[in-house]
Amino acid sequence: MSRSGAVTFKGNPLTLAGEAVQVGKPAPDFKLAFYDGGLKEVTPADFKGKPTIISVVPSLDTPVCQVQTKRFNEELGKLGDKINAATVSVDLPFAMNRFCGAENIKNLKSLSDYKDRNFGKNWGMLIEELQLLARGTFVLDKDGTVVYAEQVKEVAEEPKYDASLAALQKLVG
Repeated sequence: MSRSGAVTFKGNPLTLAGEAVQVGKPAPDFKLAFYDGGLKEVTPADFKGKPTIISVVPSLDTPVCQVQTKRFNEELGKLGDKINAATVSVDLPFAMNRFCGAENIKNLKSLSDYKDRNFGKNWGMLIEELQLLARGTFVLDKDGTVVYAEQVKEVAEEPKYDASLAALQKLVG
């Protein structure tokens, strides 16, 4: 299923593949790539046991995505190992690691959907025309249930940081 005009990029309507993630439902499945001396796979099972925040960006090579990633990195540092935190894009894992190393991003794990865009399709975040992910944030409880979901309508705009961080904070206590 596709949702035509679900998001815009600089005012131009774009189509999202899949269905939007629903609050109160289990997080959709995914297999994302992570580089840690070799390519490793990350699935929702890797996030069980702790509250999780997932920041989704089109590409870490763009200014708004960099701002979003840096802001979450800074804010999430206060929560330490009480949470799981990830930034997801279709950038190659190697490029993600270079950016995160250069910008001292240590509080978010960079996960890539480059292989088959399964995260984008399963989470309703794949922009069909660009084959990039839309911008958004998701918060999951320790059991993997979605407690907060934001799909940013205009891809060139930042997410509602305070709302996602407040949802995460409620789970941490």
